[in-house]
Amino acid sequence: MRYALTRRSSISFISFVAVAGLALSVAVLVVVVSVINGMERELRERVFGMLPHLTLYGREPFIAASDELGTLAALPGIEGAAPLIEQAGLAAVSDRVAGVLITGIDDHYSSVSDLFDYLEGAGALQGARALEGAREALVPGEFGVLLGAGVARSLDVGVGDRVTLVLPSATVTPAGLFPRQKRFTIRGIVRSRSEIDSRAVYVAAEDAMRLLRTGGRVHGYQVRVSDLFAAENVAREAIQALGRSDLFPRSWMRTHGNLYHAIGVQKTTMFVLLSFLVAVAAFNLVSTLVMVVDQRRGDVAILRTLGSDSRTVVWTFVLLGTTLGLIGIAAGLLVGVLVSLALPGFYLWVTESFSVDLMSQYFVNYLPVEVRPGDMIGIALTALLLSLLSTLYPAWRAIRLRPSEVLAHE
Repeated sequence: MRYALTRRSSISFISFVAVAGLALSVAVLVVVVSVINGMERELRERVFGMLPHLTLYGREPFIAASDELGTLAALPGIEGAAPLIEQAGLAAVSDRVAGVLITGIDDHYSSVSDLFDYLEGAGALQGARALEGAREALVPGEFGVLLGAGVARSLDVGVGDRVTLVLPSATVTPAGLFPRQKRFTIRGIVRSRSEIDSRAVYVAAEDAMRLLRTGGRVHGYQVRVSDLFAAENVAREAIQALGRSDLFPRSWMRTHGNLYHAIGVQKTTMFVLLSFLVAVAAFNLVSTLVMVVDQRRGDVAILRTLGSDSRTVVWTFVLLGTTLGLIGIAAGLLVGVLVSLALPGFYLWVTESFSVDLMSQYFVNYLPVEVRPGDMIGIALTALLLSLLSTLYPAWRAIRLRPSEVLAHE
């Protein structure tokens, strides 16, 4: 500590620069990894929480049998099942129009989606009370509707307003062909803060059947699985258990699998690339320790003359480099965690102050961050290993000093 950190040492400033560089590199790595972890968490919990993990589509609409829903729910790996009724269409208010996906829901839908946890207005509670509120809002025959927050913002409407849902199929009248449409009353807003809000429209299953004129038939089944990565296997087992050849599966891997895989690859890639940045900062310690060796070569020679062996000298410089590395790593972890925790608030301030939405192209419209202790340990160990490697050359240089030659010029 006296060799490298005291004010009287000419190496102290260089040591500070090396430690600061290492701390900055570790902090950058912590922030980047935490942001990627946050994106992965939001995709897994928010987007996959809203969307069913697996959908079994019928080649033609069919009557949903209650025993088939029971069969699906009883299969291993399946947490819930619900009938599927959906159709792309338009939501219109006055001269404002938005493209939407109309989904008919019933009491079973809570077993495959966390929709009711993100309700505002009717049913703006969580759990069973939210489900009860949604059940009261979407009473069959009253034509109530739940709009995604993005749809409501595009149409400039709120709870209590009326919106017209328009289907691409036409109705023949004496005056000509007209698109099928129906006016609904907005009973609640779904605000999951994800891409789903920009297109989601939910109505009672019975109202959806009337609007789509399915005659009580459904388009398939929606399923939630306990293991996301087993969705394909569960799909095969479900179709086999139902004994129906007219169903074909479509899992989350088809719709969001590439995105999930890309986030995982990006995390690994960024960790490797930024580890090189940490390596550069860690090897800055090499120059610091080499200068310590050159400045203290007389001290090393005297110690060797007094009987110190090579092991003692090597251990001294390894300990010195490790101490500097630990200081830099600890400071980097602290700064990185503090910056990561403050980043969502800072992003929100920038967005509100400058009206710039930097996350508009992503599946969430805010900046998620998750600091995982396991990643922090991995970053610390990686940086510590690189710091240890940086001490080997200076230590080898120190034991190569010949006391007689050094002391002859003292």
